[in-house]
Amino acid sequence: MARGGYSCLKGTGTIAPMDSLTDVQGLLVGHAQRTGDGWLTGTTVVLAPEGGAVAAVDVRGGGPSTRETDALDPRNLVQRVEAVVLTGGSAFGLDAVSGVVSWLEEQGRGFRLDEDPAHVVPVVPAACLFDLGRGGDWHARPDAALGREAAGNATTTVRQGNAGAGTGAVAGGLKGGVGSASTVLPSGVTVAALAAVNAAGSVLAPDTGALYGEFWEPGRPEFPAPERHAEAQRRLGEAREESARRLAATVRPSLNTTLAVVATDADLTRAQAQKLAGTAHDGLARAVRPAHLLNDGDSVFTLATGRHPVDGPALNELLGAGADVLTRSVVRGVLAAESVDGDGGMFPSYRELYGRP
Repeated sequence: MARGGYSCLKGTGTIAPMDSLTDVQGLLVGHAQRTGDGWLTGTTVVLAPEGGAVAAVDVRGGGPSTRETDALDPRNLVQRVEAVVLTGGSAFGLDAVSGVVSWLEEQGRGFRLDEDPAHVVPVVPAACLFDLGRGGDWHARPDAALGREAAGNATTTVRQGNAGAGTGAVAGGLKGGVGSASTVLPSGVTVAALAAVNAAGSVLAPDTGALYGEFWEPGRPEFPAPERHAEAQRRLGEAREESARRLAATVRPSLNTTLAVVATDADLTRAQAQKLAGTAHDGLARAVRPAHLLNDGDSVFTLATGRHPVDGPALNELLGAGADVLTRSVVRGVLAAESVDGDGGMFPSYRELYGRP
């Protein structure tokens, strides 16, 4: 996709230097994953700056599995969080959060109970996506050790595609993955997103093969040649049938969930952060059709680091940009994904099917 400016309500946003979540100063992203021998899953940790960040969440999928999301309610006690975890493994994968909590405790990071620096309770909101059995072994799931590894791997470089929570992700039969994008608004505020794309719905238009999310880029998306699209759809249909056959002994339901973190360096209240999480879901709905189904657990977290004050007009611009960067993150996650053909299924990548670079 072309770099540069693109429409974002009033004015123009400019893609930030790394075009990833870590363009928001102070944020770090760590992945850990397991593949082979029945494994195809992983965990992603987003670390806030020292001292934490204002956080919120908006859960719209009908089948969510989460941890500590009630703590983010603006009416409740905890004001800031040290990390957010996105993980595979469905509800079992939430075990990975325990490893992140322990790692943070060792760093002396968390909600302080008294003057003793060791007396902290890290509050780590988390959500999981469904990838059980996709590596072939139903019992191969993230645990505390994998979560600790992901926290220790946190850096400013954000690996995309088959990494972390995107390792076993699938989107409408295509291989999904982790994607990230960012923008700097005219106000100087940075807004960024990271998504683990594991949707029950489709990310591509069935009549053309173009990615839905690319319709929101400048100009029109480049449509695949009709012959290429027909061949891609044939191969995708065969892959779905083969995956269903391989998965039959492991798991029958089609369960998914797209997870995301939208972050900004704006100074937001907890209520404003929650509004940002909500409007960001519009970006998910642009890129995945349908979204927010009963068998999805679609959830968006927000982190705000508080470096830049914002007023009413700038806040509206920020809310629109949150949806924009989430749309682009979904597209980038799909384009970065690599095909997987294993015991748990055959999941071709969009690039393989459509010849995209």
